[in-house]
Amino acid sequence: MGLVLGLKAGVAAEKDIVDTAAAAGQFQTLAAAIDAAGLTETLKGAGPFTVFAPTDDAFSKLPTGTVESLLKPENKEKLVSVLTYHVVPGRVLAADVVKLNEARTVNGKAVSIKSSGDGVMVNDAHVTAADVDASNGVIHVIDKVILPPEG
Repeated sequence: MGLVLGLKAGVAAEKDIVDTAAAAGQFQTLAAAIDAAGLTETLKGAGPFTVFAPTDDAFSKLPTGTVESLLKPENKEKLVSVLTYHVVPGRVLAADVVKLNEARTVNGKAVSIKSSGDGVMVNDAHVTAADVDASNGVIHVIDKVILPPEG
């Protein structure tokens, strides 16, 4: 994918997932949510992690008030559930993702993965950029926030 969001995919990364996403400039909502959920230190940890990262535009597609509601302290548990549904343990590069039908997330629930001529989908989100390298994992950019199944 070459130059992605001002970051080079596949180049040895010096920044962790949180700092890499922050440097891209298109993940301010995700960064705020990670902070509100208390997951910053975890995602700065050794990992490795694979993060399906929704852009600010992806968050803006949620119903009005959803993000604001999730960021409230009383909704921290739900926010953690949503965010950890975007994280898969290990470093899963695009070449490996396309071989999968699903992946178990840190949340404990699986996301479905579909590959076609149109690209890769994680649940109903399209992967718009893949293999953005970080020192403790890899980021795949998605165009929608994926929500874990209830229950």
